[in-house]
Amino acid sequence: MSYYIFNQSYPPMSLLSNVPSLKSILAGTALCVLGFMTSSLHAQQVFKITAIPDESPTELARKAAPLISYLEQKLGMAVEFTPVSDYAASVEALANKQVDLAWFGGFTFVQASVRSGGKAVPLVQRAEDEQFRSVFITSNPAINTLVDIKGRTLSFGSPSSTSGHLMPRSALLDVNINPDKDLKRVAYSGAHDATIAAVAAGKVDAGALNISVWEKFVAEKKVDTSKVRVIFTTPPYFDYNWTVHADMPIALQQKLTQAFLDLSSDNAQGKEVLALQRATRFVPTTAANYKGIEAAARSAGLLK
Repeated sequence: MSYYIFNQSYPPMSLLSNVPSLKSILAGTALCVLGFMTSSLHAQQVFKITAIPDESPTELARKAAPLISYLEQKLGMAVEFTPVSDYAASVEALANKQVDLAWFGGFTFVQASVRSGGKAVPLVQRAEDEQFRSVFITSNPAINTLVDIKGRTLSFGSPSSTSGHLMPRSALLDVNINPDKDLKRVAYSGAHDATIAAVAAGKVDAGALNISVWEKFVAEKKVDTSKVRVIFTTPPYFDYNWTVHADMPIALQQKLTQAFLDLSSDNAQGKEVLALQRATRFVPTTAANYKGIEAAARSAGLLK
């Protein structure tokens, strides 16, 4: 009886020879785990960038495409552009390390620095950003100076925009015009191109925006300058930059910085990237350059 049980419970020795050994099973399992870990690591090698939505989504995507290709070559990893809904979302994305690199205006950089506890690190800015300016535009023939805007309607860009809100607001305060008290109505278009459209359509008496976008519209004949004109240009200030989180490895920060510094109009790729970024070249920058922006924001009551 015991012999019968043995034969029913265990396979013959001839069959056992076809069963993999425990050692080979473990080895195979280890290889599978290693393969999974390796594929997971590769899947994580995506460098994510974002930008404040200061222009239309299609324009931001158009500007980002050649830069993405360039950075992929320089960094040796996949690069992905992650659009955000508004300026505040770009600040949160960097502060929470949901993106690796963010294109900020001076004010959004300051906000990101505060939000992240001082861990926002500006790497580079365009040479033009060392002397950036804002313009006030109008289609109303009765408006010729900033003082003439008093009692009328005005459009800023985004509330968090440096060139479309903070610095223009500071300019108005300098001539004793408090936008919240001395204007008939204040609107926020959300983007510089939208501000131009609002002024051109007569929806507001005047608008304030980034000089770079204004000059692009003029050069591309997208605005009728016989009807819409500049009445005031602000003094220069530091503005846009590419920022990372301080937790990014220093070696990667340096590699990224060098990639921007290497951009040159002497070759086709560099020329395309720089043209779309409206830059002659990129230069190193530091957080200290934005102390003036921070002071202006606090003075205007926009940063607590």
